[in-house]
Amino acid sequence: MKRREFITLLGGAVAAWPLAARAQRMRRIGVLMGYPEGDADAQSLIAAFQQEFQKLGWRPDQNVRFEYRWAMSNVELMQRYAKELVALAPDLIMSSGTPTTAALVQQTSTIPIVFTVVVDPVGSGFVASLPKPGRNVTGFTNLDPRMAGKWVELLKEISPRTVRVGIPIHLATSSYWEIYMPHFKAAAAPFGMEVIPAMTHDMAEFAAFVTAQAREPNGGLIPLPGGFPLENRTEIIALAARHRLPTVYWTRAFAQMGGLLSYGNDNADNWRRTASYVDRILKGQDPSELPVEFPVKFELLVNLKSAKALGLDVPPSLLARADEVIE
Repeated sequence: MKRREFITLLGGAVAAWPLAARAQRMRRIGVLMGYPEGDADAQSLIAAFQQEFQKLGWRPDQNVRFEYRWAMSNVELMQRYAKELVALAPDLIMSSGTPTTAALVQQTSTIPIVFTVVVDPVGSGFVASLPKPGRNVTGFTNLDPRMAGKWVELLKEISPRTVRVGIPIHLATSSYWEIYMPHFKAAAAPFGMEVIPAMTHDMAEFAAFVTAQAREPNGGLIPLPGGFPLENRTEIIALAARHRLPTVYWTRAFAQMGGLLSYGNDNADNWRRTASYVDRILKGQDPSELPVEFPVKFELLVNLKSAKALGLDVPPSLLARADEVIE
């Protein structure tokens, strides 16, 4: 090779080196989870995200590294871990729900935050509006408050004798509870059903409320969505079964573990869709320009074994509409 050609080739390689280095720079993503670390539902959600994210060219420990923090439903732990993650100065932080997002928003107004399952992002103060978030936060809603009316209708359909519906609310992880109440009451009124909300702070108060509901006949339950009931779903399902209270839940994890019925959006689908937002932000898009998106997939699960234990005959019309029937 002639000397001039060699120098030209070497110069080109040196000039290209910064571009290659930038292209291969390891990106860091923080993930704040409002679940216990070993929770099977949480692991399946992360797997759904990772599957989609890798389709977009991202490889863990090759061009992206994840920093997970598992806060359970402990709000104080969420705040501590949010501070830890922000201190790491990641390129982006993912949040699993409303309380975890609230903790992160308190810690940073610059690091992009993408939430996966927030109920009321505008009312919670995370975004200015759904189409134009206007700050460093965006993501996906998981439930329309009007779903409360659907849960009441489903409870009445599967258990026609129900005249009272208890709504246990865990305040720390369901701060948005008030937006549901008008829809609960509006749906219950035509059936002559009484709606009985109760604020709880721990499992003892939750259990005491359920026990009180069981003292009178023809009662039912609809736990308000939140991290606390999800974290304690095994005990809650057993509690409802022991007191023979028909119960409607908002997510499939309950019906799969023995709960009577669940209806809500497919959370795994939200996590899959989150991958595209994370990819776009890492490639330079401003989160303030990415609209908050609504769920697009909903699912109805009916547990026939639980219905039989409660002495309920599930209407054929309900079974026909179910996306999954657990026998």
